Amino acid sequence: MKVDQKVAIEHGLKKEEFDKICELLKRVPNIVELGIFSAMWNEHCSYKSSRLHLKKLPTKGKEVIQGPGENAGVINIGDDDAIVFKIESHNHPSFIEPYQGAATGVGGIMRDVFTMGARPIANLNSIHFGSTQHKKTKNLLRGVVRGIGGYGNCIGVPTIAGQTCFDESYNGNILVNAMTLGLVKKNKIFYSKAAGLNKPVIYVGSKTGRDGIHGASMASAIFDDKIEEKKPTVQVGDPFTEKLLLEACLELMAGDSIISIQDMGAAGLTSSSIEMASKGKLGIELNLNKVPCRETKMTPYEIMLSESQERMLIVLENGKEQLAKKIFDKWNLDFAVIGKTTNSKKIELYFDNEKVADIPVDTLVENSPMYDRKWKKSKLPKKNKIEKDKFKNLKITNVLSKILSNPNICNKDWIWQQYDHTVMGDTIQKPGGDAGVVRIHGTNKAVAASVDSSAVYCWAHPLTGGKQIVCESWRNLVSVGAKPIAITNCLNFGNPEKDENMGEFVECVQGLGEASKYLDFPVVSGNVSFYNETKDKGIKPTPSIGGVGLIKEYKKMVTLDLKKLNNIVLVIGKTEGHLDQSIFNRDILNQKNGPPPEINLFNEKNNGETLLNLMMNDLIKSAHDVSLGGIIVALAKMCIKGKKRNKIK
Repeated sequence: MKVDQKVAIEHGLKKEEFDKICELLKRVPNIVELGIFSAMWNEHCSYKSSRLHLKKLPTKGKEVIQGPGENAGVINIGDDDAIVFKIESHNHPSFIEPYQGAATGVGGIMRDVFTMGARPIANLNSIHFGSTQHKKTKNLLRGVVRGIGGYGNCIGVPTIAGQTCFDESYNGNILVNAMTLGLVKKNKIFYSKAAGLNKPVIYVGSKTGRDGIHGASMASAIFDDKIEEKKPTVQVGDPFTEKLLLEACLELMAGDSIISIQDMGAAGLTSSSIEMASKGKLGIELNLNKVPCRETKMTPYEIMLSESQERMLIVLENGKEQLAKKIFDKWNLDFAVIGKTTNSKKIELYFDNEKVADIPVDTLVENSPMYDRKWKKSKLPKKNKIEKDKFKNLKITNVLSKILSNPNICNKDWIWQQYDHTVMGDTIQKPGGDAGVVRIHGTNKAVAASVDSSAVYCWAHPLTGGKQIVCESWRNLVSVGAKPIAITNCLNFGNPEKDENMGEFVECVQGLGEASKYLDFPVVSGNVSFYNETKDKGIKPTPSIGGVGLIKEYKKMVTLDLKKLNNIVLVIGKTEGHLDQSIFNRDILNQKNGPPPEINLFNEKNNGETLLNLMMNDLIKSAHDVSLGGIIVALAKMCIKGKKRNKIK
């Protein structure tokens, strides 16, 4: 097939990007090479619109072992134990095919964690849907929840926390963000950096099919009327195979055979091989005839771009092939030596004894585009005047009832009861609280995790909203008695080529960075999802923050339910009476404008550390952060959980 600008544009590349490829190669790429460039240079894989700004985030801390740049972040929790964790998006696939889109999102994030040597111990999710009245919402919600539960339940990892939100801005583009935590010994962490020459490159897991081809490119595109035609690009997952792959990889990792290992996620064999070569400053040579395929007559183009699930790429020590093959045969998984490492610093692909691709690795990675896009600064909206006359006809009981029935506040038991949250036997705080908590098996310590977002605040003022969502994560961890350690983020935004959308991203990241730095709550991993738009209508800016903290003595964990009669109820922190962007203003008074609540990082840190000190001294029986709905909703939830009444004076 002849490659020209038209074909390049059909692959999602811009005219100037195609020209740059021809300049770097000093020739026109063939169709296989063009497919590889389109995968590696799309927004989802290259972060070409976000890299410049993500570099400004604080990523180092006392307990950080591995920050951004690997499959997942790693933090120290003492006693030679470490937690590996990350959150990622699977938005576009879940809108096209909700069950498989959500299921493969869960499967993908678990592979990111166990490819580093960690056994997954907990899953979380942040899912956002359109208006409850929209015709597609019910079906999408049902499919996504079934997909999350279907995959996580089958593989045997508990789903311990999450959030479900509704807003009309997601009518044409839902969000499905999946997070996983894994446990590993510090001396058994595995990385994706290839090393050594003439080392065997091994393919393991499921066979390669035609599902998911162009999946990464689709994740970097705006939806249109032809969305139904994109269903073939959604991957199909098999949690039972993933369970086998998990156990086989961990068994092999117990020895000293593996040099590096990489999940075949977005862009499949293309991204995994190129990332390993790039990090190791090596070349990789692959014979595509040796790749196990489940469909006949697959072309090199299809093999390289397939996003079939449950696959890994491994660089082994020489002479360890038979040992490794024996393990994967035992678990009934495909095992094939498909290539070797070289000193060429190129990706060289062979098929039917012909070289079908020859690309210098640095042209795909170091020379990938990086844009400093124009962006528009947001002004802080003016505060609404409080007209007390509007309150005269309002009864607090009616107002509370209406607020509690808001879909973003109401009870979500019916969702999380579809997830297995107690499998593995270490979940000590289930969904429904401020954070999920799992005990580190056989020890007295526990890890707490929460996932939060606040699109309304970020839409009203991105800088403040970015700070707010980090503080919300901080408060949720503190509320269960955990010392916050680090966060992962999934940054969901619209089209970055629009000044306003890019401005929302830049200022949200700035706010996120300021709060993370002040609270000593570094960002160790994450994901950016742009182009969340349909027919030119984008979502509200939605950064999802996954926070992780440590409880040194799990028996000191705190829950939100009220425990005893006549206990004193305290509010820690100053109440300013801010109503703008509250559920009350938006639902009861129908006022959608105004600024989000101001953030005082000094007070936030001081309040959190004070509460933790009180908890360590067993002076706190119950705790709950004040967020959506304010103090009255926080009290109502504490009463409902504790089945007690509370008098407010």
